[in-house]
Amino acid sequence: MPDFAEGVPCWVDCALPDAAAGRRFYGALFGWTFREPPGAGESTAYVGAHPVAGLYRKPDGRLPTTWTVHFATPDARRLLARVLAAGGTGVSGPQAIGELGVRALAADPGGAVFGLWQPGTDKGFRELTAPGSYAWSEVRTRDSAAVDPFYEHVFRYVGYDVPGVSGERLWSPEGSGPGVDTAVLGRAVLDAAEVPAELPAHVLVQFRVADCGRAVEAALRLGGRLRRGPSETAYGMFAELADDQGAVFGVVAV
Repeated sequence: MPDFAEGVPCWVDCALPDAAAGRRFYGALFGWTFREPPGAGESTAYVGAHPVAGLYRKPDGRLPTTWTVHFATPDARRLLARVLAAGGTGVSGPQAIGELGVRALAADPGGAVFGLWQPGTDKGFRELTAPGSYAWSEVRTRDSAAVDPFYEHVFRYVGYDVPGVSGERLWSPEGSGPGVDTAVLGRAVLDAAEVPAELPAHVLVQFRVADCGRAVEAALRLGGRLRRGPSETAYGMFAELADDQGAVFGVVAV
C-alpha cells in the first residue's frame, strides 16, 4: 500500500479509561489481535498481518473517551500552523513518537477534534478493504459555514454536496475531481431538533463489517449501546454504536 497524501485519513485510535477492556471489546467485535510496538504508547490492532487502529489508556480522566481520525502530512508543524491560521485550535503536540512519526491534535472552528500524523517508520493503515478495517470518517458539526472553508483551506480539499441528502458534503484531495469516487472525508450538519445541545461537534469514525445487523448484535452482547440504525444508506447498511466505555463509532457493511 502506498503512503498517504496530505489530508487523507491514515490512522485512527481510541482513548479509553481501560485499554485492556477495550482490547477485549474490539477484539471480540472485529476479530482484532493486538501488539504493542516499542515507544508507541498504545496497542496496535491488526486484521490478519495488517495494522488497522490503535487503543490506549487515557492519561487524564478528564479527557474524552473517543475515537480520533488522523490525517497524513509530511510536516505536522507546518500543517498545525495552517490549522491555527485558519481559525482552528491546537490541542497537543506536535510530539515525536520515537521513530514512528510525529503526532499533533487539533480542533476545527466548530470544536471537532482530529489528529495530524507525520509518518516515520509507521506509515498508518495497511489494510482498508477487509471487515474490521477503517471505512470512513464524517465531521459532524453545527456550523458548516465556518467548518467548510476551514477544511478546504487547511487540507485544500475540493467539496461536493451530495444531491438529495440534506446537509451532507464530501471532500476529495487536491488535484482530484470532486465526488463519491474520490472522497476521503464527509461532513454532516447536526440537526438541532434531533441532536441534544450538549452533544459536541465530533468526527464519527466508521469500520467495515461483513454484516451490519450481526455486528450490532455482537456489540450489544459485549456491553455496547446502539445509538442509531441499522439503516440503509447510499454507501451500505450503517449503524452508530457506543462501546462499553462510551466511545462512539460506526459500522458499515459496504
